[in-house]
Amino acid sequence: MATNLLLTPQPLAFSKFSVSTKKVAINSQRATRFVAKASGGEEKNDEKGFTPFGFVTDNPSSRSAIQLPESPAEDGNVGQMLYRIEDKGKEYGSYIKSGKLRWFVRETGSPESRRGTVVFLHGAPTQSYSYRVVMSQMSDAGFHCFAPDWIGFGFSDKPQPGYGFDYTEKEFHEALDKLLDVLEVKSPFFLVVQGFVVGSYGLTWALKNPSKISKLAILNTPLTVSSPVPGLFQQLRIPLFGEFTSQNAVIAERFIEAGSPYVLKLEKADVYRLPYLASSGPGFALLEAARKINFRDISSQIADGFASGRWDKPVLVAWGLADKYLPQTIAEEFRKQNLSSVELKLIEGAGHMPQEDWPEKVVDALRMFF
Repeated sequence: MATNLLLTPQPLAFSKFSVSTKKVAINSQRATRFVAKASGGEEKNDEKGFTPFGFVTDNPSSRSAIQLPESPAEDGNVGQMLYRIEDKGKEYGSYIKSGKLRWFVRETGSPESRRGTVVFLHGAPTQSYSYRVVMSQMSDAGFHCFAPDWIGFGFSDKPQPGYGFDYTEKEFHEALDKLLDVLEVKSPFFLVVQGFVVGSYGLTWALKNPSKISKLAILNTPLTVSSPVPGLFQQLRIPLFGEFTSQNAVIAERFIEAGSPYVLKLEKADVYRLPYLASSGPGFALLEAARKINFRDISSQIADGFASGRWDKPVLVAWGLADKYLPQTIAEEFRKQNLSSVELKLIEGAGHMPQEDWPEKVVDALRMFF
């Protein structure tokens, strides 16, 4: 009896399998149409499509990069993707050697520019590419502009932690000092800072070098101890899970889009993605920096350091109102601590990175302030 049962298998349900396959094909077509619409730069759409790699494709520009095309063998692999985008995103930039480190620095205008020098510092996990439009328009207005990629980010060097650079606040400050000397930036100059981690280090550098600063402009940056810490940086601090998170090739664009009301166009997302696609270095640099920083301590330094009686240089806080990470109350609380020095400019329609979301409004605010 047992032998007869073994020799009589149950028939396979081929009809159900074919129906399921057809359904997947339909959903895939919907996803393709959705990606095409999002890549045009329109506002976010919550419609869900087929996402075979859900952990990296939960935003539209990421789908454009990762979702398998109709002919995967032609352009669905990392090598082809790198070939397509490897020359993108280096507008106005060149490589500058400073000590043992090689920085990628964007420059517009000239030392003879009549209205002075502006240094733009980006935050994590992005790069100086975010300032490209602002820099171009500011140089047209008569300013000499520099925007470096911090060490570990963008196209600058990404030393392995423990081998010449450990991604601490002190090392970032020292490296910036040396770079400014190499660039022959004359003090005092205008400083613009935005973002988390290295953006915050830009502000603590200013607190230690007030004589080098003429005026300071702050775009959405944690400014008080009540500033929330985004989930990305919390995840990076978790053992093992942080290592996995840091190697997500679309980490930068996901962070930008999550903090903004807009979807990045594909050509922009390509540039933010490129360093993380090219090697594991940027991810491990971000991981190390996120684990070395004490968010509360740095925010406390910033809040106390720029308070009335301790800082008397003019400060402009130009704040994107649609920031999903840092609410408007952070900027208002910061301003109340030094009403005589701090001016607040609210930028409607811009998110966490106003220089990317609405550069024209940022330029207008900076030109009026500087």
